[in-house]
Amino acid sequence: MTVTSTTPSTATGPSTPARGEPRIRLARYDAGEEEVEAIRSVITSGFLTNGPKTAEFERVFAQRHQVDHAVAFANGTVALQALYLAAGIGPGDEVIVPSMTFISTATSVLHVGATPVFADVDAETYNLSPAAVEACVTSRTKAIVPVHYGGQPADMDELRMVAASCGALVFEDAAEAHGASYRGRPVGGLGDAAMFSFTPTKNITTGEGGMITTGSAELAATMRLLRSHGQTALYEHAILGYNWRITELQAAMGVVQVGRLDAILARKRANAERMEVLLAAVPGISRPVVRADREHVYMLYTCLVDDGIERDAVLGAMLDRGVEARLYFPPAHRQPVFLVDGRPPAELPVTDDLARRMLSVPFHSLLSNTELVDIVDTLREALAAAGA
Repeated sequence: MTVTSTTPSTATGPSTPARGEPRIRLARYDAGEEEVEAIRSVITSGFLTNGPKTAEFERVFAQRHQVDHAVAFANGTVALQALYLAAGIGPGDEVIVPSMTFISTATSVLHVGATPVFADVDAETYNLSPAAVEACVTSRTKAIVPVHYGGQPADMDELRMVAASCGALVFEDAAEAHGASYRGRPVGGLGDAAMFSFTPTKNITTGEGGMITTGSAELAATMRLLRSHGQTALYEHAILGYNWRITELQAAMGVVQVGRLDAILARKRANAERMEVLLAAVPGISRPVVRADREHVYMLYTCLVDDGIERDAVLGAMLDRGVEARLYFPPAHRQPVFLVDGRPPAELPVTDDLARRMLSVPFHSLLSNTELVDIVDTLREALAAAGA
């Protein structure tokens, strides 16, 4: 038996208006009887948290990404918080982040009392621009957090050089990039540490969940304390900690999902090759740019509509036709939580231009060739209606 589920929309707004049930969903997770049996075995095991499945999930995930340590958390947001705290980042410190990301990349910095500093991105890959990051460095900069947008690794060697010049740490936000690689090296071990997320839109999922990978035994040990009330022995608490544990049920599913990852990515890469051919004949749209020295895992398939075409009209037309497209992401620096006297805290012209033109189409691993053609035909019709 294969259990394949749709993932409902998690956000609506002016650029993602609510519609009826789409015929092609933005995201679907790939799970089956093996996950069901793994969860059933946990229920009868007597361990529902802090047990052997959590340790196994951490071990197989670390092995897959060629790192020494992996620490599992309830979700990616608290995983980032734990990482910042373990690294000693707090009030008075600055962390450089992109705005072209899910908001928790930046809000997790606020959660530990530090200040997120928004830097602009590359116009082709949507990843942090090393030059823009360098321009944001101050004496208070403690970390740089490149997001591997949509599953394509950022310019890590260049960003590490910037970090080395100012003594900052590099933490990968690899929430969308399980299994991706950069110049032959897997993400997760390209900086001082990395965060992964397992929400249902990701290439592999545990429903909710997060993971930090690192080569530092000290960071890993501190994060293990932080996620479980700072407890070193039963009812002995060495530091201020939190309840940020993942459950054994999630971890059991995660072990199976890691085993599925390579097959999922193979399907997505094959679909990406097919989409490249199909979209080449569609006017008014630019296909994703993939750097030759990295492996994209296509958690997102994000295109750009040409100047002069109203992106929101294209998006609305696709939604009206039952194809669940979306803007990934509304820029974080323009969210109300970050406004200063009603104004964004930074000028990010590339980010703002991309946000005006970006369009992510459905691209989960279960799409058939027929559905890919349907997506492209619907996009072509939507572009034509918008004047392409």
